[in-house]
Amino acid sequence: MSFTDPQSVTYPAPISLTQSLPRVSVGNNASTYRSADGLDLLSASTQYGKRTRSLLRLDHTKIAADVFDSTINVEKSMSVYLVIDRPDVGFTNAEALAVYTGLKTAMTASTDALITKLLGGES
Repeated sequence: MSFTDPQSVTYPAPISLTQSLPRVSVGNNASTYRSADGLDLLSASTQYGKRTRSLLRLDHTKIAADVFDSTINVEKSMSVYLVIDRPDVGFTNAEALAVYTGLKTAMTASTDALITKLLGGES
């Protein structure tokens, strides 16, 4: 089953952009959503086995001046993804959601201080 189509991603400053991401691909337990300009990609998938692994990934690409030659523009991309990995039995969806919510709460507390520190190299 796929998410609703289209999905939307809003980037705050300094990017300051909202992208509509229509679904472009549906496969076995996987869907992909892409912006019209092709610079943003959202993918979701689940793999089943002894463990269930669910992945939500956002890829963002920008066009920027080359560091060594400012007359040339190059693509630069980055990804952020969430993986939820659990045994096939032993955790209900509600329990898995509670663990995710705990992590999300820690990540977003104090205006994303934990992620800001992580991006700065702290661990």
